[in-house]
Amino acid sequence: MLSGYKIGDSRVVESRELGDGDTIRRRRETLDGKYRFTTYERIERPPVMVVKRSGSRELFDQSKLLDSTRKSVGKFFNSDSEVEAVVSQVEDMIYRADRNEVTSEFIGQKVLEVLADVNEVAYVRFASVFLRFKSIDEFEQILRDIRRRSK
Repeated sequence: MLSGYKIGDSRVVESRELGDGDTIRRRRETLDGKYRFTTYERIERPPVMVVKRSGSRELFDQSKLLDSTRKSVGKFFNSDSEVEAVVSQVEDMIYRADRNEVTSEFIGQKVLEVLADVNEVAYVRFASVFLRFKSIDEFEQILRDIRRRSK
C-alpha cells in the first residue's frame, strides 16, 4: 500500500507522548495526502551491564526484570500494568544512576524502594525472595521495619 513512499515523503499531522514517557506516537500523512500512517519513536538508552551474584555479566533486560518481579510479588497487584509501572520506575532509577554497570543487588534494592511505597505485602514477598529469607525472624524484622516506616 505504501510501497514507494519514504518517511521523508510525509509530514507529521499529530504527535503524542505515550504513557511511559519514553515513546512518541506520530500520526503522519503522505505529502500528496493519499495515505495516513503511524510511527512510534522510542528513546534509545545506552546499554547497562548487570553484574550478577555469581560474578557473570549480562545486558540489562527490562523484560527479564518484569518477569522476575511478577513472579516474586505473586498476585498482590490488581493488574499487570501495576507491576509494569513498578518496573518502569526501577528502570528509570537504573538509568538515572548514570553508570554503565550495576549489580543485581542494586536493582533488587531499587525494586524494594518502589514496592515499599506501593504495596507492603508485595514488598515483604519480594524481600523474602530477594534477601533469601531462611527464618521467621527475618520476616518479623521486615514487618517491624515496615511498621516503623509507616508511623
